[in-house]
Amino acid sequence: MRLVAERSKQSQLLLPRFIGAGLLAALALSGPAQAETLKSALARAYHANPDLQQQRANVRARDEDAPKAAAGLRPRASITASAGPQFSSIKIPAGRNALTGDRAHFYDEYTGYPRGAALNLSQTLFDGDRTGAAVRQAMAGIDAARASLRLTEQTILQNGATAYMNVLRDTAVLDLRKNNIAVLAQQLRMTRDRYEVGEVTRTDVAQAEATLAQARTEFYGAQAQLKTTVATYRQIIGAEPKNLQPARAVDSLLPKSLDQAIAVALVEHPGVVAALHQADSAEHAVKAAEGALAPTLSVGAQVTQQYDSYLGSPATRQFSASATGQLNVPIYQGGAEYASIRQAKEQLGQARFNADLQRDSVRASVVSSYGQLDTAKASIVSSEAAVKAAAIALQGVREEARVGQRTTLDVLNAQYALLNARVALIGAQRDRVVASYAALGAIGRLSATMLALDVATYDPRAHFESVKDRWIGVDASDGR
Repeated sequence: MRLVAERSKQSQLLLPRFIGAGLLAALALSGPAQAETLKSALARAYHANPDLQQQRANVRARDEDAPKAAAGLRPRASITASAGPQFSSIKIPAGRNALTGDRAHFYDEYTGYPRGAALNLSQTLFDGDRTGAAVRQAMAGIDAARASLRLTEQTILQNGATAYMNVLRDTAVLDLRKNNIAVLAQQLRMTRDRYEVGEVTRTDVAQAEATLAQARTEFYGAQAQLKTTVATYRQIIGAEPKNLQPARAVDSLLPKSLDQAIAVALVEHPGVVAALHQADSAEHAVKAAEGALAPTLSVGAQVTQQYDSYLGSPATRQFSASATGQLNVPIYQGGAEYASIRQAKEQLGQARFNADLQRDSVRASVVSSYGQLDTAKASIVSSEAAVKAAAIALQGVREEARVGQRTTLDVLNAQYALLNARVALIGAQRDRVVASYAALGAIGRLSATMLALDVATYDPRAHFESVKDRWIGVDASDGR
């Protein structure tokens, strides 16, 4: 019995060290390895997570919308060339035959190779501000894509923190359940010894055996759960969890009050920012659609050089040059432009409603995340008290069982009560860290910069600056 009590005391010391001292990171990942902290894991995910990489590529693709829109007022030049054999047969009336009176004709045939080239130049001078509106629309869309990228970054960082803490939690739970099997096995041996001397009945032995079997089942379930969380960690972070270190909550980065948090979130949250830029883009789309009703003014020039072009006749040459100005005043185009304008206005209204929806969603998310954080803090306090009380109760039940005042079932129940209290405390400690990251994300400040991650932060503006004024070129950046 003394051995069981000593093991129980040792196991009581494991739980408070779950966050404070850090248990093993994952099952079957033993061996010397460089320590992995939560910040280093998040830096790894920030640098190489595939979901984040594809979102960054999407922003770079959207950057090209700006030069595409600006092309509407840029000059256009083209060269057309043609060449090929040509056969011509000519029949020309030549009066009448003086003897027979029949009509006479002059015949000639030519086989030539006409060829030529033309240089065409054009420049739009005015297009009803359609190009200007399209450029502003593209810029608003690019800003919205950048905000969506920030939202993806927040999601990856939050999921990474959750996966990290899940591995720590499930590893600690697995360790507790393994230790519980050892304690219950010792309890079973003691119960059998007491049964041999007639102190307990066969029922007590069966209860101890059943409890040990149940503990093993729960251990196998904990093993499966840990494998699942390790796989999720690998998916998000990009590496196997090895030697994970303790993690701290990020409460210090949060506004002190809920009202302050809501005010920050309504301004800074990427979801709200993206929705507002989408509304701006929709407003500029209306202006671009209305430009279809405005006149357009353009100038053009053409230079043409042709050889052997006159009926395929060899040795002929033709050169021409022209300059023209063109004014196009739309009167009625079948009504399509009017439908496009009405459609753009409805889409603008939809975008504004979506902005209101995002604000309400963000507000609810902030309130929920702060509530979960407060709950996790309170749960830690109550769980610590429960662990302390359950440990005292188990010790008392064992002492009473030794003198026959408690049954084996009472001891087993007390043992499981302590185990469940420890598991609950582990969950509360995990929830506190995860909830702090969720709250930071809810207000829109979960970023590599705010977390001071040791990684080069990705700046989407760098790619945009390199392409916004490019007139030619097909080389694309891979974002690295």
